[in-house]
Formats: sequence, C-alpha cells, structure tokens
Amino acid sequence: MHETLNTTTVGSFPKPDRLMAARQRFRQGAISRETLREEERQATAAVIALQEELGLDILVHGEMERGDMVAYFAEHWRGFEESLPVRSYGNRYYRKPIVVDRVARAPEFLALGAWREAQALTARPVKGMLTGPYTICDWSYNAYYPDRRSLVLDLAQLVHEEAKALDDAGCAFIQIDEPAISTRPDELGLAIEAMGIVTAGLRAKTISHICYGDFERIYPALLDLPVRQLDLEAANRGFRLLDLLARYPWPADKELALGVVDVHRHRVETVEEVRAGILKALDVVPPERLYIDPDCGLKTRTWEEARAKLQVMVQAVASVREELGLA
Repeated sequence: MHETLNTTTVGSFPKPDRLMAARQRFRQGAISRETLREEERQATAAVIALQEELGLDILVHGEMERGDMVAYFAEHWRGFEESLPVRSYGNRYYRKPIVVDRVARAPEFLALGAWREAQALTARPVKGMLTGPYTICDWSYNAYYPDRRSLVLDLAQLVHEEAKALDDAGCAFIQIDEPAISTRPDELGLAIEAMGIVTAGLRAKTISHICYGDFERIYPALLDLPVRQLDLEAANRGFRLLDLLARYPWPADKELALGVVDVHRHRVETVEEVRAGILKALDVVPPERLYIDPDCGLKTRTWEEARAKLQVMVQAVASVREELGLA
C-alpha cells in the first residue's frame, strides 16, 4: 500500500456471462451448488487478478456470490420471505425481502468465507463486505416488528456478529454499506445508533459507503457515524459534493474515500477529469486520509468498462502523486 491516496473499489464487479448462466442453471436444478460455487470462485479469482494487474492498493472480492446487496443476506438469515420482483432503478429489479418473524443469523457467517477465499489469492488487503442494518430495513417490507427502530437494532446485532467474525479472522478493512442512510433525515440518529452496535469493539478499519443520496440533508451530522472512513460518491454530480464538504472542517479522526468515476454511465472519464476531482478533494482532506475509488459498485458496467474506468482512476492517482511528490 502507498502512504497516500490509496486506491480501492466499492465492492461489486460485473458478473461474467458464464457465471450468470450457471446461476440460471442452478435455479433450474440443472447443476449442483458446488458446481455453482466453483464458477463463483473462478470469477472471484478473475476480479482479484484484474485489480492486481491495475495496481489497486486495497482489493475487493467482487461479490460474485451475491445478486442484490440486501436480498443476499435476507435469503440466508431467518425471519425473511421474498416478495415478487421490485424495481430498484432503471430496468434492474430485486426480490424485496419481507420480514415475517424475528430476524436471526444463519449458522454460518455469510461474509467470512468469501473474504477468506479472496484474501488467500493475494498478498494485498481485501475488504470484508457487509450491508448495513439501516439499509436492510429500509429496503425490506416490515410485516413483523412494531416499528422500524426495533428491526434496525436487531439487524445491527446480526451485522455486528458478521463483522466480528471478519475482525477475528484478521480482516483489516470492513465496509458496511448504507446507501439508504440519507433517505429519511429524521432517522439519521437511528442509523448512527445502529452503526455503533455494528462497529463496537472492532480492531479493523471500518468504512461506510453511502451513495446517490441528498447529502445536504444529513451533513455535517453524517460525520457522527461511528466508522473510521466515509466512502462518498462525487463524480456523478461533477464533484459538487466537495463544495458541501468544504463548508466544515474535516474531522481529524475521519478518512474520506472519494468516488471519482461514475459507475452509472458508459462513458469512460479522462485522466484529466479524475485528476481535477482529486486535486479539489485535497483542498478538503489531507492526502494521508484521502482514498480514491469509483462512485459505487461496478456491477452495472461491462467488464471492459470496469477495467477502463479503474485504469483511468489509477493513472490519475499516479499523476497526482508524481506532481505533488507524494509517496
């Protein structure tokens, strides 16, 4: 890893056609779960190899075993049922979970095995990936709990147990995704309380990724979220997020991971565009506390687009490091 401007990605990568076909065949009962798992392992190895080839500092496993970031956990935890497909955005759908009983964790930890497999493929650190309790609640139907707070806090305990397992196994970076956190500003306190449960006692560096929200409504209170690093999208809105962040002193106990390429557009950014965003961010956050990544997960892009966007990102970071004499 570098001392400044470490590069990473947010989590998901595009799934290869072969894996998508295997997932369909598994649903039809045509192949075994182990055959599907082998396809997932091969796809994960390709994700790790690509990140190493491009020179990223902190890697992800690509989430080849997951369809949707919320439904994946609901499919394995007790207390959930599936609804019919619900549109999330564009032409993308997911089976929105329904909470029908008290939620409980599966016997096996969901994130631990995927992290171990990926970490065994590289000497570089791999992030452990979890979906946050507030987002799981917000993106599910609640047909059991008397109120949202009760559900969020029960989910927080389950996510904490998953995070603790990663921490105990030596995972150095644990990311808890909370994209729903800005949708109800009046519940920001609840999301902060729940994150406190999730991250309590962890030795790993904790990260929360939050994307495509109305940050004006929750900033600077968002800085109270009890994680070491906030990962925020910026490229999608022309880096105007940095104007908001610049209104307040950036806290000394927080890092910022800045999204510098837009994952919802086919167009590949230029190195100069990304450089300009990074240089603007350095007016807000010192280089030793600034990380660089895409706006969000890359699963909506093709493999070629994902590679091209990451390559531009890495080249822009190298250029800024060289220009400013950074390690």
